[in-house]
Amino acid sequence: MTSTDGSVPSSAPSPSSAQATPQTAARPAASPRAAHDGAPPFLLAPFDRRTWRAYGFLWLALLLAPFALAYSLITVSFMAGVAVTVVGLFVAGGVLLGARGWGSMYRRMAVRYLGVEIAEPAPRTPRKGFWRRLGGMLGDATAWRALLYMFVTFPLAIAGFVVSTVFLAVALGGMTHWFWSGWLPLQQAHDGTWHRGASFGTDWFVDTPARQLLLVAAGVILFYLWPQFQALFVGLFRLLAVGLLSPTRASLRVAYAERARAVTVEDADERLRRIERDLHDGTQAHLVAVAMQIGEARELLRDGAGGAGAGVDTAELAAVLETAHSSTKDTLAELRELARGIRPPALDAGLAVALETLAARAALPVRVHAVGLEGADLPPSVTAISYFAVAELVANATKHARASGVDVVAGVEPVADAATGAAVRALVLRVHDDGVGGAAVRAPDPSGRGSGLAGLTDRLSGVDGTLGVVSPVGGPTVITVTIPLPAPAARR
Repeated sequence: MTSTDGSVPSSAPSPSSAQATPQTAARPAASPRAAHDGAPPFLLAPFDRRTWRAYGFLWLALLLAPFALAYSLITVSFMAGVAVTVVGLFVAGGVLLGARGWGSMYRRMAVRYLGVEIAEPAPRTPRKGFWRRLGGMLGDATAWRALLYMFVTFPLAIAGFVVSTVFLAVALGGMTHWFWSGWLPLQQAHDGTWHRGASFGTDWFVDTPARQLLLVAAGVILFYLWPQFQALFVGLFRLLAVGLLSPTRASLRVAYAERARAVTVEDADERLRRIERDLHDGTQAHLVAVAMQIGEARELLRDGAGGAGAGVDTAELAAVLETAHSSTKDTLAELRELARGIRPPALDAGLAVALETLAARAALPVRVHAVGLEGADLPPSVTAISYFAVAELVANATKHARASGVDVVAGVEPVADAATGAAVRALVLRVHDDGVGGAAVRAPDPSGRGSGLAGLTDRLSGVDGTLGVVSPVGGPTVITVTIPLPAPAARR
């Protein structure tokens, strides 16, 4: 049963029932963000592991800062010194690319000690050609940004370590002064009296119980303020790490476009290989059989016309021609199936009609609910990949889910862009089945099995599409395909 009036039966999933979970492989990653669980509670902050990990980071940053600063200054000065040469620029480019290693080390430190989630930059791809290779080395944005991080964090590492360590040392010293002050040397005040303990000014000594208790209270206060002041410097390190050590949005887009292009080329190559295999193993074999049957009929006619016997055996000739005719019809049917697999003719009438045709030919009941597709003006690439995505999902429900029926809801809806958060128009397809559930996007095993949804995710990446899967064990399964649509002006 199909419907295009926009009505959705109770068995069809509502838009809110299928929460899409886009696979990271299908879209470029969003800008890096802090992944720590917020600041620890004030009363627990001095004892929290995150506080002490951050303090350990300041130690490491201080130890590495002089070497990082020296490397950055040597790189820039060496590059300026050999700028008049060509071979020297290649050496300078190699030194510059070494900053990628520094950036990787600092990135791992930020992830481990500061709880920051930072995406890895795209690997460097050497360019072909002498000048293009040189330009790619000297213009490596990831290396330059890592070099800038190494330079600007030098004063920050010193200031952060000194402030944090002074706060911690003074706080611990104040809280324990009552214990170790007995080993301090005696000091004489202006009035001639002798005192043993910390002195503030010339005549105020912490050597009475009341003053010891006051100093302990001051130490406790500083101990609780220590994580707050340390967090200021750690926050700056987080911002610099995310801003300078993460890939830029442009580089993510380029890497994503290259991957999507590779997936599209591989998918097209695989489709051509499948068509070639079907033509060779099926249609070609049938055509050879037809040719042989026509040749047999020709031999019968030749023997009957030239022989001295009873002439042509019409019954045998009719049987041969009937077989040839039947084989020809089978071959035409196979060719139609192949042509339909390349691009179904129903797509010329729109996606809604194509989905209805797909539902009519499915092996189990499929109900199509098309909402607002008539005037959507979908690009041909989006229409084709949407049709084949639904076809594959229906086939999966038939073969693996043991479902008794499938609902397909298709419509154009506003969705939030993953990169900017702005609302954009998108074609949303929700395929709902009442099968056994347990569907998930899994990497294919060495035999190639288990790659259905993963392969569909890769194909959708060619049009910036995403795949969301909600499939608890026991069912039902809701798979959501979301394909952003270009603005109408962009398609004209």
